Amino acid sequence: MPETNYISNFIGHFRTVTAHRHQVLIHCIKAGIPIRGLLHDLSKFSPTEFIPGIKYYQGTRSPNEREREIFGYSQAWMHHKGRNRHHFEYWNDYNPMTKKIMPVTMPDIYIFEMFCDRVAASKIYNKDKYTDSMPLAYFMLGKSRHFIEPKTSKKLEFLLTMLQDRGEDYTFRYIRRQVRKIKRR
Repeated sequence: MPETNYISNFIGHFRTVTAHRHQVLIHCIKAGIPIRGLLHDLSKFSPTEFIPGIKYYQGTRSPNEREREIFGYSQAWMHHKGRNRHHFEYWNDYNPMTKKIMPVTMPDIYIFEMFCDRVAASKIYNKDKYTDSMPLAYFMLGKSRHFIEPKTSKKLEFLLTMLQDRGEDYTFRYIRRQVRKIKRR
């Protein structure tokens, strides 16, 4: 196995994380949720997430995937999903009726941030090959394996389908209107 080049991995991982956060910020501003964009993924700079990010950096996919292949789980991902409400995996809780851990409905504001996150990730990893259909295709690829609350899944799929069919401008206008409705409540 080749020796890990920590300096180039540090630079590559830092650039990827920074570019991703920047793209999410742009999307969150377009969606009318700029504060969510500013706060997005700050935990990626914590040692628990950043060090494995350097160690398992590959540039074409999340370092968490490589860490998971080696250990059977990703400690960085476990840390990340527990601190970032825009991940549906955060929204699992003990159900006193069933006595099981069950997914719960995400608040819309975090669904909107999740949408921005997924679109940004598709852009960062696919670079010039990106199309508006890629975030939906990626979601559908794993949909049957997701432990996501059905209403949350339906809302995210609705937004990703809108992006694919109507484009970014239309979808972000739609989200801004929804955000304004939430703020009026």
